[in-house]
Amino acid sequence: MTPLERLPVAQIVRSIADACARWCDPDFPPRVRVAPAIRERTGYGAQAVEYALDALFSSFTAEAILATIGDELGTPDALDRWVLRDVRGWVRGFPAGRVCIVASRTTIGVALPPAIFALCAKCDVTVKDREDGLMRAFFETLAEERDAFAAAARALPWRGGEHDLTPYDVVVAFGRDATLPEIRSACAPGARFIGFGSKASIGYVAREALESSAEASAIVEGAARDLVLYEGEGCLSLHVLFVERNGAIAPETFASMLHGALDRAHLEFPPPAGRDAAVEARFVQERELARLRAAHGRGAFHADLGGRHLVLLDPPAERPPLFLPRVIDVRTVAAPEDAATYLARHHIVPEAVALAGDRPDLRDAMAACGAARITAFGRLQRPPAGTVHGGLRRIEPFVRWSADER
Repeated sequence: MTPLERLPVAQIVRSIADACARWCDPDFPPRVRVAPAIRERTGYGAQAVEYALDALFSSFTAEAILATIGDELGTPDALDRWVLRDVRGWVRGFPAGRVCIVASRTTIGVALPPAIFALCAKCDVTVKDREDGLMRAFFETLAEERDAFAAAARALPWRGGEHDLTPYDVVVAFGRDATLPEIRSACAPGARFIGFGSKASIGYVAREALESSAEASAIVEGAARDLVLYEGEGCLSLHVLFVERNGAIAPETFASMLHGALDRAHLEFPPPAGRDAAVEARFVQERELARLRAAHGRGAFHADLGGRHLVLLDPPAERPPLFLPRVIDVRTVAAPEDAATYLARHHIVPEAVALAGDRPDLRDAMAACGAARITAFGRLQRPPAGTVHGGLRRIEPFVRWSADER
C-alpha cells in the first residue's frame, strides 16, 4: 500500500490545493528562491517567470481538481471505495503503480499537472527535475502540508541516459521528438509510456470576428501575449495565425494592428537581453527576405526598430512556420479548409488553437486538425487545471480499475 492510499482523496486534494495557494504568493520564500534559478535556466525575463508561476499554481484549486477527477472517473469516491456504476456494476480505481515524470528542458513547471493528478490517484511519484529545482521545492511544501507526501513525492535531477526507468509502472516524458524513443527504451516493457513531443499552437480569426476595431484590438492584444511569452518555446506558443478574408477589417490592417500590440507586449514582457547568435542571424535573414518579397508585391511584413519581433503577412505557402522567438506568420485564408491544408502540408498537429469566431463549422474544423484544446486569444498560455493535454485526460493514465460485475 502506498503512503497516500491510507488517505481519503478529498484530504489529498485539499493539501495539494493549499500548497498551490502558498505558491501563488509572489513573496512565498521558496518561490522567491527558485525564481532566479528558473530565469537562469530558461533565459526568460522576470515578468515572464512570475506570470508562469502565477498561471501554473493558481489553476489548481480544490474545486478544480475535484471537478476534473469527477468528470474523468465519474466520482472522486471511486478512488476511496467501491462505487456502483450503471451497467458496469461495482468499480474501484487503484493507483496504477510507481510513476516517473521526466520534465522538459524549456517549459516552466510542465511536470506539475501530471504529478498532481498522479498523487491524487494515490501513486508514488518521482519527477526527474530540471536544474532550477522547482518540483523539489514544491514537493517540500507538500510535505509541510501533510507528512505522507514526504514518502510519496520526490524530485531527482535528470541527466538523460544516466537513469534507469525500469522500476516505474507509468512514465510520463516531455521532450523533443528525437529524445522520446530513447526515454521509452529505458522503461520496463510493460510500463505505460506517455510521451509529449514537440508541438506548437495556432490561431484562427474568422471574418465575423473582425466586424469592429474594438473586437480586432482585443484579438491582437491576446495574440501578442500568446506570442511573446516564453519566447515561442512551449507547445502552447503561437506561431501561425490564420485570418479570413472579406471581413470588415482587412488582413493587412489586422497584421499592422498586431505589430502595434507586440510593441506594447514587449513592455509587459521584455525580451531577453541577449539573443542567440544563430537565432539572430535567422531573424535578420527572414526579415530581409520579407523585405525583398514585399518589394516585388508578394506579401508584407512589420518589424520594430529594435529587432524584437517580426510579423510576416502571407509568406510563401511552401514554407512552414519559422519557430523563431517573437516571429509569427499571418496567413490569409478563405475558410478553415485552407488552414487545414497548410497544416497537413507541413505535418503540423497543433496542441491548441486560439479561435475568434462563432460559426458552427469552426470548432469542428479546428478539432479535425488535431487540436486538443480550443480557447480564446490571450489564454493559450493559461490552460485550466483539468484541460486535456496532447489529447489525453489528466488523471485516467494513473488509475488502474477493478470491477465486480456480480
